[in-house]
Amino acid sequence: MNRILEPNTLDNVAARLVQGNFGVADPLLGMEGPPIPSILEVRDIIEDCRELLFPGLTDGRERSGARSQREIEERLDHVAARLSRQIELAVAAGGAPKRTYEGDGGAAYAKRVVNAIVPELPRLRLALVEDAAAAVAGDPAARCVADVILCYPGHYTVTVHRLAHILWNLGVPLLPRMMSEHAHRVTGIDIHPGAHIGAFFFIDHGTGVVVGETSIICDRVRIYQGVTLGGLSVPTSEVESLRNGPKRHPTIEDNVIIYANATILGGNTVVGRGSIIEGNAWVVKSVPPNTRVTGTYQQVANA
Repeated sequence: MNRILEPNTLDNVAARLVQGNFGVADPLLGMEGPPIPSILEVRDIIEDCRELLFPGLTDGRERSGARSQREIEERLDHVAARLSRQIELAVAAGGAPKRTYEGDGGAAYAKRVVNAIVPELPRLRLALVEDAAAAVAGDPAARCVADVILCYPGHYTVTVHRLAHILWNLGVPLLPRMMSEHAHRVTGIDIHPGAHIGAFFFIDHGTGVVVGETSIICDRVRIYQGVTLGGLSVPTSEVESLRNGPKRHPTIEDNVIIYANATILGGNTVVGRGSIIEGNAWVVKSVPPNTRVTGTYQQVANA
């Protein structure tokens, strides 16, 4: 083989890379250890789940009742095995389980989690149909529910989020973030798996939307591209104390519309039900119900 690199460069760089963590104590950075979860597997699990939730809408195959049920049963088994394996790898790689099933380890933990998430799929399907119906009700460009499920990046991201949020609530390490970041890469919409999102949620267009970990979004909320539901910046010395600690991101009550590029920050910030946050608004304190915010929060009028 005709090598491009000089031998000294090759040996030196390879040796330095093998040295390991470069002073950062993180098991995922080491050159030795158990395998870590695969982003390719996570991506395929997401697509298998989408096909389970909406048979034929994602792979274009002809559907028939009896065959569909058999295929769904087979796919459920397949997804359960793949998901269980990735949960095992996430735990083995150093991501300690949180909150739920802490007494279990390895395969037993993964099995309990998978047996908890699979029964949630019918409820999840209903929630996603409601999300798609909200898009049809709120956007004249949406012709039907199938149109939204097939074509809208917001619905794709919310599908992944609702799956990841169940895993997050079950305390699964690493995988929920991997799922949400896959959706982020695909759509440009960044929703932390810890965020709570209510029913009939619609993101129109979507690119540049950011929803932080402790955000609470209630029912029938509509947001547009570039919206940020974020946290206020804190000194580096306070970051660790806020990890898994107090609420840092806003609460959006029912029937709120947030237009493009609006920014709403802070864990104590509540946008009251029925309010309208106009484009490019900057909100850092609570908004009363049925309020229209233009520019900064100091400029308000009745909705």
